[in-house]
Amino acid sequence: MRGVRVLVGTHKGGFVLTSDAKREKWQVDGPFFAGFDIYHMKGSPVNPDRIYASQSSGWFGQQVQRSDDGGKTWQPVDNKFTYDGVPGTHQWYDGTPHPWEFKRVWHLEPSLTDGDTVFAGVEDAAMFKSTDGGKSWHELSGLRGHGTGPRWAPGAGGMCLHTILIDPKNPQRMFIAISAAGAFRTDDGGATWKPITKGLHSGFLPEPTAEVGHCVHRIAFHRSNPDTLFMQKHWDVMRSDNAGDQWHEVSGNLPTDFGFVIDVHAHEPETVYVIPITSDSEHYVHEGKLRVYRSKSGGNEWEPLTKGLPQQNCYVNVLRDAMAVDTLDDCGVYFGTTGGQVYVSPDGGDTWRAIVEHLPSVLSVEVQTLS
Repeated sequence: MRGVRVLVGTHKGGFVLTSDAKREKWQVDGPFFAGFDIYHMKGSPVNPDRIYASQSSGWFGQQVQRSDDGGKTWQPVDNKFTYDGVPGTHQWYDGTPHPWEFKRVWHLEPSLTDGDTVFAGVEDAAMFKSTDGGKSWHELSGLRGHGTGPRWAPGAGGMCLHTILIDPKNPQRMFIAISAAGAFRTDDGGATWKPITKGLHSGFLPEPTAEVGHCVHRIAFHRSNPDTLFMQKHWDVMRSDNAGDQWHEVSGNLPTDFGFVIDVHAHEPETVYVIPITSDSEHYVHEGKLRVYRSKSGGNEWEPLTKGLPQQNCYVNVLRDAMAVDTLDDCGVYFGTTGGQVYVSPDGGDTWRAIVEHLPSVLSVEVQTLS
């Protein structure tokens, strides 16, 4: 029988939530790595029982963990992250030079075709690749060595590479997002990178349409149409129909266009989900109402989805990696909040229910559809 496995990273450990295809009754396992920040957990599309987790601590540093039995047991991998010697510094908040550091892994993205290959996005912003299941890592230095690198600067959460999308039609093409540098694309497997920011406008920049410096919060696409990208930016929901070469705004009738998450329905390439929050200084949902907004037209026209979600006195946030969709016939949508709730909609957003309500603050949500 088909089912789902939801991987939840929190500020105090990781959790694995499992259910059958009805998504009504859930088994909750965890916390794994209790007390640690689990920035991201993600399973391999090639081997769903292989799951990677980013375990981080201000005291004990960074560790990548791996499970080969669907999250039942875990083992640390060697965590040998090898920088390829790109020298230099980047700008800090006040514009002064700051040396590159390795602080934590924000995002893990397993290959779509090779069970032993996985990519990692880290802070300070760099991208790594492992071809041995996470035992050793080598930097794709063409990104950090890009000519714009000295002009990258950290967002409020740090200078993090937080989004990695692999084109399912062409694995040599990948899209990444960095806060606060912008979005980049490689067409040669990571050897060289191109900024894809034309059409973005950021009022906080001295040059609002600059090539780099935009605080991109999240990028998403539909697997059948990877040339069409959707972006949640630090203000503005954006769309590109040519793989990022040009963007245009699709915020439309949203009550606020500030937020962190964005995702696309598994079977409807023009159905997009966002969760607006109040502002860049008030990181909670607008008007104290937890509303997911859905566009069935690829943007501009948005409808609030509220059935089953709290509509008063709710002041949670939903962070950039905390929304995911499954690929069951009735597409399920999932998200987690800073209040420790994980919600599921088994009908594409029409109705919602809480899977769990009292976890630590949720950092990331991923879902695996199991056969």
